[in-house]
Amino acid sequence: MSHLRGNIRQLGMIMALVFVAIFFQVLTGGMLFRPGNIFNLVIQNSYILILAIGMMLVIITGRIDLSVGTLVPLTGAISGILMVNMGWPLWATIPVVLLVGAISGAWNGFWIAYKNIPFFVVTLAGMMVYRGLNMVILGDGTITNFPPLFHEMAAGAMPNALGRIAGLNVTAILICILASLVFVFFEFRKRTVSISYEADVLPMPFFIAKLVLVAGAINLFGFWFASSRGFPNILILLSVLIIGYSFIASRTVMGRHIYATGGNPRSAELSGVKTKQVVFWVYVNMGVLAALAGLVFAARANAASPRAEAGFELQAIAAAFIGGASPSGGVGKITGAITGAMFMGILSNGLSMMGVGADIRLAITGLVLLAAVAFDVYTKKTQVTLEAGE
Repeated sequence: MSHLRGNIRQLGMIMALVFVAIFFQVLTGGMLFRPGNIFNLVIQNSYILILAIGMMLVIITGRIDLSVGTLVPLTGAISGILMVNMGWPLWATIPVVLLVGAISGAWNGFWIAYKNIPFFVVTLAGMMVYRGLNMVILGDGTITNFPPLFHEMAAGAMPNALGRIAGLNVTAILICILASLVFVFFEFRKRTVSISYEADVLPMPFFIAKLVLVAGAINLFGFWFASSRGFPNILILLSVLIIGYSFIASRTVMGRHIYATGGNPRSAELSGVKTKQVVFWVYVNMGVLAALAGLVFAARANAASPRAEAGFELQAIAAAFIGGASPSGGVGKITGAITGAMFMGILSNGLSMMGVGADIRLAITGLVLLAAVAFDVYTKKTQVTLEAGE
């Protein structure tokens, strides 16, 4: 019961994700879980997943960033100018674009952290500036025909060096089997360390059930990928980001400082945490990830447009809140942001398959966001009541 209370938000979100997936699998006549659709789901939502990781850290500090929605197409446009118009190689373009994102994030962070200007005003201004710059840079034209390698990095699959068995991509299957074994190994290692420090751990039956479910889900994705085009290239980048940022958030001093800054800034400062520096670097990180998302977005679409789809920032913010972030700051996990983004991706994809228009899909997403925040408030009150009863 203690573990259930402490992880009620994450468990609720996972249950909701499973429910909505089964719901649309039934309503779409089995189309949702078709291997080709699963592959496309990963590709189509990859840049939102990247943005959600950075946005989760920003929200943990008790702030948001509205500017990333227009920074994504702007950095995509810059990559198009450098690679297509000027003939720059890919290896030189990527660092420059990421540097542009870092500078943009530093600009936001400077005014918010060191000049105490409200984050809403600063990032709203950034949204307008980046949108205008994107139109100035591209004019009325659209840059297309990016290098094939650039497009394959975001929309392609790993080469199948091991061939196919019974029509299945062997490389994709082996990658997911290896990933599941690595997951099991580190979970056992984490449990052993926790026991050595006399920390609470899941009872063994629940622990084994967790391993079986997660490893099973990983290998199920492996089967879907193997039945389709193979293991998506972009999933390698996403895996590195998820593992890396989860480690930073939960196992490093910087991660603890981020949570402390959002949870209680005054107490954090009295404890020696340099909260202004933390906020500044969180926004720098957000800018870098927004630039990376811009590269992925341009590569997937194989085009950079002055009027690219808007609303990326709202999708990232919604993913973080749906994934368990608290509006007051100090609460949230990277895996929660990923779960929230996956939930939104499946919801949008399922509604689209059913022929629901984009306007109705947006309205439903808003209602889901409201329900997620209401659930967060409710669970907090429930936990306080239970703790008081004890």
